[in-house]
Amino acid sequence: MRLLLLLALSMLTACHSLPPLPDWQSPEGREHADLGTIADLRSGETLTPGQLVARLAEADRLLIGERHDNPDHHALQLWLLQALAERRASGSLLLEMLTPEQQVRVDAARADMREGRAPDDLPAALAWQDGWDWQLYGPLVRHALAQPYPLLHANLGREEIAAIYRAAPQLQGRASGAAAVRDALLAQIEVSHCGMLPASQLPAMLAVQQQRDRRMAERVQAAPKPAMLLAGAFHVRRDLGVPLHLEDLSAGAAQVLMLAEVGERVSAEQADFVWYTPAQQAQDHCEQLRTRRP
Repeated sequence: MRLLLLLALSMLTACHSLPPLPDWQSPEGREHADLGTIADLRSGETLTPGQLVARLAEADRLLIGERHDNPDHHALQLWLLQALAERRASGSLLLEMLTPEQQVRVDAARADMREGRAPDDLPAALAWQDGWDWQLYGPLVRHALAQPYPLLHANLGREEIAAIYRAAPQLQGRASGAAAVRDALLAQIEVSHCGMLPASQLPAMLAVQQQRDRRMAERVQAAPKPAMLLAGAFHVRRDLGVPLHLEDLSAGAAQVLMLAEVGERVSAEQADFVWYTPAQQAQDHCEQLRTRRP
């Protein structure tokens, strides 16, 4: 009997084994005290990667925030996909980086890859947009296309964005339409454009940001569960982004994991969990923009 129990425990452990963690790639913060720390922001606990995976596996909807140019964030996203697959079947993966126009291409590439016919030029087959560095996103996209669950777009199309910019629709929703949310997003938009955006353009930029968040929420709501969304950090913030729109849609709760660089601070108002990674070298994007501006 004891032998059978040990064998059963051994098999259970094997079923929940984790893939090896990726090596850190970013150059800054390698000696920082928070490097590699994973925190449950609600309880204040420090978690191991295995404990994080166990808690995330319980979520029907998982939103993961990234810094787009940090390779460690992309490596951890791929690791999480693989680790979660050891605990439960995935329902769908959604990407901010994909638009409605690309979905038919994604579906065709997925069908080809599942039959062993990988496209010679996958970025071209997907009409992958140059603004998203394929060297960073390619490994995760290739992995997702070979899985049994669908890879889905989560963003607006270009024509939709242009229409919103010309005539912003009225955003419906108490949580996402709160004045404090709008003010915080407007401030972030102004800072991200280095204070160089004409004030007349700010309302349109805000509308595009919030309609992007609403689209992501709608897509997550409709996606097969458990669903995972990968998007920029501001899009998934509990106090500003997609979770507010899910609330307005009466779509139920989602768990938020923020991948953050050491030195940043993520609060329980912004996310449920945070995982601190090394940082990319600081660049003065505003100075670069001022230099290029006529």
